[in-house]
Amino acid sequence: MTGAFLGVIIRKPSNKLLGVIIGFAGGLMLSVVVFDLIPEALEKWSFIGTIIFCVLGVIVVSVVDNKMAINNMDKHMKVAFMTALGLMIHNFPEGIIMGCGFAAGGALGIKMSIIIAIHDIPEGIAVAAPLIASRVKVAKILFYTFVTAFPTAIGTFIGAYIAGISVNVLGACLSFASGIMLYVVCGEMIPESSKLWDGVTSTVGVLSGIMVGLIMVKIL
Repeated sequence: MTGAFLGVIIRKPSNKLLGVIIGFAGGLMLSVVVFDLIPEALEKWSFIGTIIFCVLGVIVVSVVDNKMAINNMDKHMKVAFMTALGLMIHNFPEGIIMGCGFAAGGALGIKMSIIIAIHDIPEGIAVAAPLIASRVKVAKILFYTFVTAFPTAIGTFIGAYIAGISVNVLGACLSFASGIMLYVVCGEMIPESSKLWDGVTSTVGVLSGIMVGLIMVKIL
């Protein structure tokens, strides 16, 4: 929803701004996965199991991503609809990630919620921008973006329930979630950040995200 509000306010966000936001969120996610999520999985489960389920997470989300790949469309409404549909599918595993984080205890769930919230800002803008171009009313834009984000809540409940079955299941869920996030960061967010703005600001955004992520891991 924050991204939608920004999209309505900013109207036409620059590629430079979007590149920095996406890069920052990607660096933040990468930092927490490597220094917090995977170590948490290793603590609760075996090394081999963690690697296998992490790779499985990468494979599953890559298949979903490839299935959702579409050609460029001219009409703004079609772009908005397909973008929202793709994001709804991506938001579901994000909810599972948060659910697993809360089930693991401590502050992991809070960290993941903050990261995913930042990550969702450019996604909200991506949905809102073509709707704004089509002169859709603000109330409808906000409603559509809310519907797009709703699968995250469903995924959170499912993730928390599944991860609460046993310690081994929790380790498997954390490993699977790590694979999902690694693919999203390395396969989508960082390349998209560079594509939007091929300059030093996108790189600074990624590095800043990594540093902030390290601080979060240490403090929370």
